[in-house]
Amino acid sequence: MSLIEVNNLSKTYEYYKKQPGLWNSVKSLFHREKLFTEAVKDVSFSIEEGEIVGFLGPNGAGKTTTLKMLSGILYPTSGEASVLGFTPWKRQKEFQTQFALVMGQKNQLWWDLPAMESFLLNKEIYEIPDAEFKQTLEELSDLLDISDILDIPVRKLSLGQRMKAELIAALIHSPKILFLDEPTIGLDVVSQNNIREFLRRYNKEKKTTIILTSHYMDDVEALCERVIIINHGSLMYDGGLRTLVEKYIDTKQLEVTFTEDVSESDFSQLGTLKEYGARRIVLHAPRKNIKETASTILTKFAVDDILINEPEIEEIIRKVFQEAKQAR
Repeated sequence: MSLIEVNNLSKTYEYYKKQPGLWNSVKSLFHREKLFTEAVKDVSFSIEEGEIVGFLGPNGAGKTTTLKMLSGILYPTSGEASVLGFTPWKRQKEFQTQFALVMGQKNQLWWDLPAMESFLLNKEIYEIPDAEFKQTLEELSDLLDISDILDIPVRKLSLGQRMKAELIAALIHSPKILFLDEPTIGLDVVSQNNIREFLRRYNKEKKTTIILTSHYMDDVEALCERVIIINHGSLMYDGGLRTLVEKYIDTKQLEVTFTEDVSESDFSQLGTLKEYGARRIVLHAPRKNIKETASTILTKFAVDDILINEPEIEEIIRKVFQEAKQAR
């Protein structure tokens, strides 16, 4: 059986509509119009041990709601889920000691205390033996390179340092599953790369299963071979990242710099010119002809440098959403 099994999972929220104004507030005491929002609609998927899966979609798509159901924070309206053989929302102790949830916009560390105090608290909560705690803490703090700031109050740490400490707090009990909700949000480029490299190494060494939501597509490209895309609560795609690119994008991007000036008209037959400068162009050319196109440019022009890139993942997801709209 897969480590995570989700079958027809749905979550509907109830809320009430009220018109503005004092009189409408009085009327709402006696009559309110009830409305419903389907945050997650009939979602099914499975995840194997050791996978890193990107969970993608726009704001309000249902990503965080799904993670909260899988971690037992929310009860579903309908459907079933099995995580490590447990039903998450039953919240058995045996289940809660085997996963961790890290939300980039919420802190689990005590703000005015050093991070070490939070680690020691988690040690007691998860009943971690002293020797195991010491070894795990040393490994994680060395991997994340923050051994020297563990005794500094959390409020005095940089955002990148705090996120690294958050990861240690989440992993100190060696969970089998890690739910990551926007773990690199707000971080600078260097900190983002450090977090990605740590997650890649940790997954490789510990075989921890990771579900990652992120608006930074670099996170997904760096870590995930498989992605799940949801929009308006419904699952739209579940498969390989490379397959997704090949299915929805039929072009590649050529970025070329020249040692001599070139004109726009020189490239009209080769593809779609996205950017033009006298000595630099960005050209979108058909994927199937990309080698021939690059060869033609190298032969005809004085090329200083040429790069062949895949399109941005945001563009791919936009096409997935557009196709879904047209199908409705």
